[in-house]
Amino acid sequence: MSNQWTISDVMALMEAWYPASRAESWDRVGLVAGDPSAHVTSILLAVDPVSAVVDEAIDEDAGLVITHHPLYLRGTSFLPTSDPKGASITRLIKNDIALFNAHTNADVSADGVGDALAQLVGINSPSPLVPTGIDQAGRPIGHGRIGSITPTRLGDFLDLVAERLPAGPHGIFGSGDPGKIIERVAVSGGAGDSFLEAAREGGADVFLTADLRHHPASEHLEGGAPALICGSHYATEWPWLPILERKLVQAASTANVEVRVKVSTIITEPWTSHRPTLGGRK
Repeated sequence: MSNQWTISDVMALMEAWYPASRAESWDRVGLVAGDPSAHVTSILLAVDPVSAVVDEAIDEDAGLVITHHPLYLRGTSFLPTSDPKGASITRLIKNDIALFNAHTNADVSADGVGDALAQLVGINSPSPLVPTGIDQAGRPIGHGRIGSITPTRLGDFLDLVAERLPAGPHGIFGSGDPGKIIERVAVSGGAGDSFLEAAREGGADVFLTADLRHHPASEHLEGGAPALICGSHYATEWPWLPILERKLVQAASTANVEVRVKVSTIITEPWTSHRPTLGGRK
């Protein structure tokens, strides 16, 4: 006979893999809503705790949703259903669905967001771009990843990134000479313009991240390498979810627990379409 997990059991696994103590001081991670003692037989993984993901959780009869982003990063005093977040939390509670998140603690940890993006684009033996410490297994941890790839043209690497990131209307933007040979790559899922200097100091030929703002990117490029690739926040963080799925499935198998784990493929970017601007030309 198989065993059953409680929400608390899953929380213990997440704490072992992505300890809350590694989260940035401004972050909010952990159990947002739900009964830790409740049994769970279905888990949904997603980037954002938005209404469409709540719909999917209800349709899938999930007992737990694990998201990367927090529902309430800055706190709140009111939860009316007239507010989108209030409506989501109300529907989760009414349907006995717990909500848990791992954010910057999942960014820095082994098998986290940084490692997932590095693996996706083929970085060999990646190390943290901005180290923050050593984990219990003696592995360096930190924000982003940097390492070598098989030397290739920047244009071909752009094509590879576009092919491997999850589909979405944002796509990617690139800078630099497409014919230049690159072999050292830095990556950071989500907003990464605070790591531009770290990518330069690390000797990266190209830096893949998201949410690059005009002035920091422009000023960085005026100073030379690395070239920049800007994807969407969602797309650069979603690759962590299949890794988390495999870890949960393996842990369930080891514990003889029957549980369904599904990765949401709902695109939770704020953008829904893309058009090139033509400057009045027809």
